[in-house]
Amino acid sequence: MKIEVWSDFVCPFCYIGKRRLEQALVDFPYSDSVEVEFKSFELDPNAEKYMGRSIHETLAAKYGMTVEQAKEANAGVGRQAESVGLTYHFEGMKPTNTFDAHRLAKFAKSKGKEAEVTEKLLFAYFTESRDLGDAEVLADIAESAGLDREEAAGALNDPAAFRNDVRIDEALAQQYGVTGVPFFVINQKYAISGAQPKETFDNALLKVWQEENPAVKLQDLSGSDALDASCTDDSCSVPKD
Repeated sequence: MKIEVWSDFVCPFCYIGKRRLEQALVDFPYSDSVEVEFKSFELDPNAEKYMGRSIHETLAAKYGMTVEQAKEANAGVGRQAESVGLTYHFEGMKPTNTFDAHRLAKFAKSKGKEAEVTEKLLFAYFTESRDLGDAEVLADIAESAGLDREEAAGALNDPAAFRNDVRIDEALAQQYGVTGVPFFVINQKYAISGAQPKETFDNALLKVWQEENPAVKLQDLSGSDALDASCTDDSCSVPKD
């Protein structure tokens, strides 16, 4: 079973949705047969690098609300994060353009470290209040995941490196009609939109597994006297003379 996950590193519900999927996989008896692949999606491709504006101010400007209303909204999201074991530090978050972060994730994928770097990027933004638009921060994250720092920095300093990989993901998202993230595609057949409850993922995993691995139905070729020569849990048939 393959699960493709479109997300952005500054999307609070993407981290929550990722964690709920992971919790469902822990309880899924066939999780060893599940492959999770992360896909790039930029919520705002035109976003500027971090300019000192708080996440509350950014949200207020984007949605036409007051800063206080933005703080209340963020507090609600923070409570959802806490419910899955995540800690969001909204006061220190640094809204920024995430294109380079996505390129780093693709570099990590080429080295077999996609999952580790994806988690570290999300943690860095939401919990550590780090600037994902800063090349040095991204190099730090790469190094902390066991990647060669100089090689990662070289990729980040080359505007063309892994650019197409990001754009291919985004083009595929457009083909699927994805307008928001997180967005999960299972076996290129089923979709789950948003940070749904864990039970939604539980049910989806089981449904797809049963569909892909149907129970074997046997054709019964027993004769009409089969019941006279068999045992059940309770008793055995008594042979007739």
